[in-house]
Amino acid sequence: MSVKTVVTCALTGSFDTPSKNPAVPVSPKAIAASAVEAAAAGAAVVHIHVRDPGTARPSMELAHYRETVARIRDRNEDVILNLTTGAGGRFVPGEDDPALAGPGTLFASPEVRTRHVTALRPEICTLDVATMNFGEHLFLNTPAHLRAMAQAIAAAGTRPEIEVFDLGHIELARHLIAEGHLAAPPLFQICLGIPWGAPATPEALVQMRARLPADAVWSAFGIGRAEFPILALAATMGGNVRVGLEDNLYLARGTLAPSNAALVEKAVSLLAHLDCAPATPDEARAIFGIGRAPHAPESA
Repeated sequence: MSVKTVVTCALTGSFDTPSKNPAVPVSPKAIAASAVEAAAAGAAVVHIHVRDPGTARPSMELAHYRETVARIRDRNEDVILNLTTGAGGRFVPGEDDPALAGPGTLFASPEVRTRHVTALRPEICTLDVATMNFGEHLFLNTPAHLRAMAQAIAAAGTRPEIEVFDLGHIELARHLIAEGHLAAPPLFQICLGIPWGAPATPEALVQMRARLPADAVWSAFGIGRAEFPILALAATMGGNVRVGLEDNLYLARGTLAPSNAALVEKAVSLLAHLDCAPATPDEARAIFGIGRAPHAPESA
């Protein structure tokens, strides 16, 4: 019998990827269509950022999240929705006064960063337990902000997926669990290859997996060319996996991925060679310890 592995598809992300691959979905309509296609290809979970439809830049607009979620649910009531709360954590020091935010900063309060979760009540949302140099900007998530965000997420009945990018982030997550701000058993996502976090190597994955709480449910992904090697290793180690155009624009060396569904199809094919099968959404709910999402409040 094949081992059931949860496949998450990260649909669009927040970096300047639409200019590099036109398959990256931008509008709520396109993101929702891509989510439905990815689910049909074998993804049990779709991880959602939203963008400004006119500029393709990352957005935090509740209206975009609301439209995206509604469009997905109109066509697929089963796939698990995982909304990001990473937006609003970007800080770029000003050139003249580094204490002031410079161009490119998108830094917001915990309430603003979780308002779409409060309104839409997805089954899962990310919680980035990480302050780090994230490429050329600072990704800033203070313990106080994380506690406030965790409280809002719990109040919405949503399961936080704890995203960690290096060993120290796991230690902070363990501390928040011990304080009672994050419930046990925790759900972790190990994120590898992001400059300047842990590299996408077997050694890094083994080390980070070893530091997770013993009862943790976990997934892992690598970005770029490491997407499928890390997928194979994570599945072999008993973890769950993630692919998608947020993390990787290529289906193979020199070949742009034509869709998120194509990346999911490749992941499912690779898992089959490892005697793993993609979990259905209901099987994924059992693995992740979640129920179906409650209905969003009408007044939200």
